[in-house]
Amino acid sequence: MAFPRAIVTARPLLPLLFSTTLTRPLIKTSRPLRPMRPFTAFASLPSSQELGEPSAPAFPPPRRTGERWRPMCLYYTQGKCTMMEDPAHIEKFNHDCSRDLQVNTSMLNRICSQHLDYFLVLDLEGKIEILEFPVLIIDAKTLNVVDFFHRFVRPTEMSEKRINEYIEGKYGKFGVDRVWHDTAIPFKDVLQQFEEWLTQHQLWAEEVGGCLNQAAFVTCGNWDIKTKIPEQCKVAKVKLPSYFVEWINLKDVYLNFYKRRATGMMTMMKELQMPLLGSHHLGFDDCKNIARVLQHMLADGAVVQITARRDHNSPEKVEFLFKNRIR
Repeated sequence: MAFPRAIVTARPLLPLLFSTTLTRPLIKTSRPLRPMRPFTAFASLPSSQELGEPSAPAFPPPRRTGERWRPMCLYYTQGKCTMMEDPAHIEKFNHDCSRDLQVNTSMLNRICSQHLDYFLVLDLEGKIEILEFPVLIIDAKTLNVVDFFHRFVRPTEMSEKRINEYIEGKYGKFGVDRVWHDTAIPFKDVLQQFEEWLTQHQLWAEEVGGCLNQAAFVTCGNWDIKTKIPEQCKVAKVKLPSYFVEWINLKDVYLNFYKRRATGMMTMMKELQMPLLGSHHLGFDDCKNIARVLQHMLADGAVVQITARRDHNSPEKVEFLFKNRIR
């Protein structure tokens, strides 16, 4: 579905970093930020946790009476939509990320206490260089989406001709290549804005460094943080941020909880009887669908724990903390 061209005006981005329609616009915590927290590696789930077949879907695709599903406005997700007063635009595109991540509270009685307060679901797009950087914050207790961060990323080393070919092949089929060209910014700027966003949510502080504060990234595989982030940092000539020191590979947690191997997001969704919302391999949509799988697993009683950690002295070395894992 093609996106109409929005008028992109020059304005400071910081006031627009936050969604205004989500459940909690800013995380408040009394906990001090810590450079590193103690961690005990678990190879499997606690023995007291009951295993079994996945429950019926706790998070069906949201539908209000007479309302159809609508794609997110990808100008809005980056704080750049100038068509909020246009009824036709509002009718065509969704401007409320939480709509696709609504929680059926009657299904939450099996939620277990987690070691973390927040999960940051991340799903990068771009094999040569990162093209899209979406993150969703999920509250570990309520399972609600708290906020999101989304940027399209302009490659550092590609020629304009190669970029145009690359974007046409990647995003043209989704009809969002024009949005990408209108909004993409260099990776260095994306990291700077992302760190401002983390800091305002009190999830990380530059002066403290270290890992996230009572939060962790959740990815569908190890590639995003283990491989691609360090590669992109080298290309962009920036230091690997300290908050990418550890993460949760949801496929490993899925394997240990349901005792079934799932090679990717689509396999997990099929086994959990969850329909795909949006377009597969459009980063923001994939991020939302991975978050839906996470919500379902938490509602089924899974304890979601760190699965991988870098060596502080040798960041290229990664320790995998689950004995049973997807290789």
